[in-house]
Amino acid sequence: MQGDPLVSIQCLVYNHEPFLRQCLDGFVMQKATFPFEAIVHDDASTDGSAAIIREYAEKYPDIIKPIYETENQYSKHDGSLRRVVHAAVHPSAKYIAICEGDDYWIDPQKLQLQVDFLESHPDYSFSVHEYKVWNEVKKEFEPHQIEFLKGANGNLTLTLDDYVTRVFFTKTLTSVYRKSAFENSKYRQYDPAGFDWMLFYALMTQGKCYLLNRAMGVYRVQPNSVTASKNLEGLYLHTLDAMLSIPREERTEQSREFVYNYLKTFAFSVYYYRQWHTIIKYFKYLGLKRALLLTFVIPFIRLRELIDYKRGKREYAFQC
Repeated sequence: MQGDPLVSIQCLVYNHEPFLRQCLDGFVMQKATFPFEAIVHDDASTDGSAAIIREYAEKYPDIIKPIYETENQYSKHDGSLRRVVHAAVHPSAKYIAICEGDDYWIDPQKLQLQVDFLESHPDYSFSVHEYKVWNEVKKEFEPHQIEFLKGANGNLTLTLDDYVTRVFFTKTLTSVYRKSAFENSKYRQYDPAGFDWMLFYALMTQGKCYLLNRAMGVYRVQPNSVTASKNLEGLYLHTLDAMLSIPREERTEQSREFVYNYLKTFAFSVYYYRQWHTIIKYFKYLGLKRALLLTFVIPFIRLRELIDYKRGKREYAFQC
């Protein structure tokens, strides 16, 4: 469809050659009453990803808008990747959708359904939906349901209070959000890491979220993904610093409670990796009570769980 795009899809690609066609097919199959574009950013891939992008860009020039890097931007960890992709969004785009190159959409009505809702509900900053999980190693779908949808009938409205309590509920491939909500939030002032749960928090400071109980995309679990990285220490420490940037910028009780609930899982890792500067940040950004709990009480509980696990008294593995 000709005309300026109402929706801009952001697709980050790095060595996604085996999966990329499936991802791009999910974009071009969308049936929408409005124009949309897909900014496909190849971050200096060393496989055949760039060639596939060129093929689709030539075949679907009105949809596929490629960016080819000669230097990997993600490895800089300075927010350059995020800046490049956001700068490429067409000025007329009112909404932004996300799908990384190893994930894909399976419903041709996805964009239409989410945009229709947001157009008629200005108090909502974004929309997400149910998704499937594909295990690339086992070559099978894994049992999955978004926590909020368990026992629910139909679609749901979520607020920042819900997110503070439950913390995480979906993947970026399901999201369509208002560009204005993103721009009015403090997201750019958070840590440059740009984790998806940070984006969702920022959007929820600007409005409600609409959760569709309809699986319209597939999240791929594969050994080469960032979340499957063997460098667990780097991932933990990066996560800790990124999370603490939220209350540093927001300075609200909700932001402190959100980060506290998330970091409870990682409380023992501060000692395991001897990150004493993180404890100082606890007291600086989370308040005395939460800092004491994260510094002393919760690590002690995690240590007891580890001891019980080692003695065979617990059935689940301990996480640092």
